[in-house]
Amino acid sequence: MIGTEGYIVLAVVLLTIAALAKELMRPGLIFFSASILLLALGIISDKEMLAGFSNKGMLTVGILFLVSEGVRQSGVLNRLAQGYLPRKRRKMVSMIPQIMLPVSLLSAFLNNTPVVIIFAPIIKKWSETLNLSYKKFLIPLSYATILGGMCTLIGTSTNLVVHGLILENGHEGFGMFELAKVGGFIAFFGTLYMTIFGNMLLPGKKILLNSKSSAEYKDYYYDVIIPENSNLVGLEIKNGRMKELKGMFIQCINRNGDTIETRKGNFLILPEDKLLVAGKSDRLNYILSNDNLKLSGIDLIKGIPKDQLKQYEAVIAPRFPAVGKTIHEFNFYEHYQAVVIAIHRNGERITHNMDKLKLKAGDNLVLLTTEKFIKNWGESKIFYLTSYIRDYRTTGTFGKKWLAFIILLLMIVGSTVGKFIYSPSGIEFDMFYFSSIAAILLIWLKIMPHQKYTKAISWDVLITIACAFAISKAMQNSGAAEAIARTTINFSKAFGPLGVLAAIYIITTIFTEIITNNAAAALVFPIALAASHQLGVNPKPFFVAIAIAASASFSTPVGYQTNLIVQAIGNYKFKDYVKIGLPLNILAFILSMLLIPYFWSF
Repeated sequence: MIGTEGYIVLAVVLLTIAALAKELMRPGLIFFSASILLLALGIISDKEMLAGFSNKGMLTVGILFLVSEGVRQSGVLNRLAQGYLPRKRRKMVSMIPQIMLPVSLLSAFLNNTPVVIIFAPIIKKWSETLNLSYKKFLIPLSYATILGGMCTLIGTSTNLVVHGLILENGHEGFGMFELAKVGGFIAFFGTLYMTIFGNMLLPGKKILLNSKSSAEYKDYYYDVIIPENSNLVGLEIKNGRMKELKGMFIQCINRNGDTIETRKGNFLILPEDKLLVAGKSDRLNYILSNDNLKLSGIDLIKGIPKDQLKQYEAVIAPRFPAVGKTIHEFNFYEHYQAVVIAIHRNGERITHNMDKLKLKAGDNLVLLTTEKFIKNWGESKIFYLTSYIRDYRTTGTFGKKWLAFIILLLMIVGSTVGKFIYSPSGIEFDMFYFSSIAAILLIWLKIMPHQKYTKAISWDVLITIACAFAISKAMQNSGAAEAIARTTINFSKAFGPLGVLAAIYIITTIFTEIITNNAAAALVFPIALAASHQLGVNPKPFFVAIAIAASASFSTPVGYQTNLIVQAIGNYKFKDYVKIGLPLNILAFILSMLLIPYFWSF
């Protein structure tokens, strides 16, 4: 029977999950609060509370943030992203694997977030150039990073979290490519699934090889005002088009507080009408240079020559200081010298009443600003810059690109063969050892600026991981883990250890889609460990299931950070992820249930 302490821990865990689901605070602060509460109640000791902060897996995650940033700063990712995309339209079954496979390979060894941040705007611009729907490629980009991350120890921070928990509990951790026994098959069949069904299930216009029509004509929306002296006054809109506004579609007229749909019928333009027009990104320069139109919000930047204005997109990161505030309350222009001309949220474009909209992490802002915005905020962690900014981002020299690549390669090789190297002094030649050397080399060789090394580390992720270890320990100390494991075994005892394995996988998947993947892994780990002890079986299959399930987040945008980023960039809706991602979740589950017992016997 579960005791009083067990019920207290379960209550704390449930409150933690609820706080994470409602996004009351940053995940790290929520987990830190839960850990302090458990410490205050005497369920964990101060040593157990602090153990996670010295865990080798957690520290390795932090060091790999530096390695990933160094590789990004070298410019090698930008160069690869610009060079590997198809030059001509091809069949979808050819383009999807050409995009996904190189990205999966990169994500097996690098942090997924910078890979997506660099590749997404380039893929979006490339698809526009070839008159392809970018909605067909951005979700596959995110999925490719997830699939690649399943294949190695360092592919995701989740794998290192589970690895650290395994070592802490006295078991042998994962090898560098051990998870590829399952992850490799999921990556292969996942890419095959996207190749075959992507054109049909992904949103956006279907890609036909011989079609020359524009796929995403209404890519950008602009609010324009008709001045009193405009030559457009008195002219007629016919079914949303005017020959005087070539290349643009007029969505509606806002007049005296009323909205008039202009898609069908004829409508006269009056002075001071506000038009919502849509077109490609190159229409901005046309609007700025046209005296018959005035872009809404342009008055804020009167002193800047129009030829210096550029359009950028930026996704609000969790560190953004104005989350929960409106643009007006925060005085966005005063802080960033940029005018917000549109906001994309949950697949919807918002151009009206933006001053009343409270900003949220994941919002995609369409900004009108100058090149200084990139120089000032390009390396900031408050935005994920998502415009095609090749000309403005530091790309590094040719020598630094190769040097960064060689350092990364040596780190991977060293950590793979390190366990076979004898050390008289007892040093472990593992990923922590080689990633530490790689990070220092990248800094001292000036591939990564030493002044900004702290900005490269996601401290909230590290605090979340460290405190999740403490909560995991509390579940073990209180007996809560054993009680949940016993219940899980009772429900699935008819299927034996395989039934429990399936239950552990499903629980981890559900948690991952509700809260963060690292938190899900840490919370389910003690349950899996207790279940293996009660069944008297090898715990390794359960550990692998947790690592795979915590990464296999395909059916919602909130379970994985890269899904959230491409949702903002691609204007995807929640249902888009369910439609394409749920079958992929099921595929990953089936493959895991077949392969895990085969490679790791109970």
